[in-house]
Amino acid sequence: MANVSHSRGDMSTHPDVSEMRTRYDRMLGGRDVALVDGPVFLLGLYCAVSPWILHYTASQPALMTHNLIVGIAIGLLALGFTAAPARMYGLSWAMCALGIWMVVAPWVVGDSPDAGVIVNNIIIGALAVILGLLCAGTAAKNVPKA
Repeated sequence: MANVSHSRGDMSTHPDVSEMRTRYDRMLGGRDVALVDGPVFLLGLYCAVSPWILHYTASQPALMTHNLIVGIAIGLLALGFTAAPARMYGLSWAMCALGIWMVVAPWVVGDSPDAGVIVNNIIIGALAVILGLLCAGTAAKNVPKA
């Protein structure tokens, strides 16, 4: 019977080691991937909890639910960017769209929001657009050359 157990040790004997290294480097794109994913996740987390931080849960219940849902969506995008960067960085434009939506949401979703709510959503939206553009730039840089 053949010995099919894997011995722990050096991967340099694997027949596809050079291709695996090239693919790994291309997919992760170096350290810049991690530098973008963390802030995106933190932005989503802040967006989700911002109604409770700024205390507008009672005055703007629709906007509270909206920010919670959009924050969770941004956080899930960040987790996707981390887990499968090659597949998810195409959705970096969705981050830009969410950012633009966050800027206009106080007037569309909210009911006569005050200045604090408006400024909060504008800052979250601007950061989402900037981070989405950074993600798009990272994706464009890591596209394999044909």
